[in-house]
Amino acid sequence: MIQVKRLGVLSLGKMLGLLYALLGFIIGLIFSCVSLVGSVAMISELGGEGAFGLLFGIGSIVLFPIFYGVIGFIAGLLVAFLYNIIARFVGGIEIYTE
Repeated sequence: MIQVKRLGVLSLGKMLGLLYALLGFIIGLIFSCVSLVGSVAMISELGGEGAFGLLFGIGSIVLFPIFYGVIGFIAGLLVAFLYNIIARFVGGIEIYTE
């Protein structure tokens, strides 16, 4: 049995920040594809008014990973900090290996 008594606050923050940034990139790609399809449909129907959606769709590939990465980093810091406080009283998570 291994017992996790403490987590590295900055380490977990960086890990979750990168994982959330990757998730944000994937969500940004999906959002971008949907937005681009909608923009093309609007441009063909209304003329040039769909250009905003086109820019918004492309921008989501950049903005979503940044936003999700920052939120993931902050969440990682908070979770590790709270885990370390609670683990002092409870003893941490027990992991059984063979």
